[in-house]
Amino acid sequence: MNLKVIEGRLTEAQVGAGFERRAFGEFVGLRGELASYAFGWTTESEHHVARLTVGIGAGNPGGASFHAIVFDNDGSYACSLVDEPFECVPEGGPDLTASEARAHPDLPFIWWVVDRVMERDRRARWMKHWLLGTASIQTGEVFDRKEPILYVSHDADDGLWQLIGASNADPASGKLSHLHHAVEHDLTLLDVLDLEPGKRAYRAGPDAPWTGEPA
Repeated sequence: MNLKVIEGRLTEAQVGAGFERRAFGEFVGLRGELASYAFGWTTESEHHVARLTVGIGAGNPGGASFHAIVFDNDGSYACSLVDEPFECVPEGGPDLTASEARAHPDLPFIWWVVDRVMERDRRARWMKHWLLGTASIQTGEVFDRKEPILYVSHDADDGLWQLIGASNADPASGKLSHLHHAVEHDLTLLDVLDLEPGKRAYRAGPDAPWTGEPA
């Protein structure tokens, strides 16, 4: 059986000057293990800390919901169990406190699920770029949303992301902005947020599929 991370619904609600986003999904392990998950973040918040829930074993002994926060950890992410519940998920059970979760025999499986979700759920990549404050440089036309993004590259030397439209890129008019803001205006970027350093992707138009190649 193939491992599956199945993206579910994405909700968005305005909170002050920002938005609270919550993403849901289902997980199927290599031996058919089931889990449900949810994660979320609030833009324009003072601290870049996200939240998540993973639930297993609904209706069975040992079934439970685990809750954690997610935060920047030297250019990657780290998680810490918390007492406060975040979301109710279909495969979940009773909400565990942090100490109860640490004592649960399936905690290693929960962390394994979290890592697979962070790798494979496109919305989790978006959240990770928000956590890390990933920078991008955009042409003036893209920044002002006068042109759609047709070319994306992830520079190998400095890690900077470049977002370019139909016009030729002019360094003099380039604008620095966080990558996660660009996704807010163009959700098709979810498909290229996993570009490795030194890679690029392009498309013929805003409705065309992305094609990737080495930079």
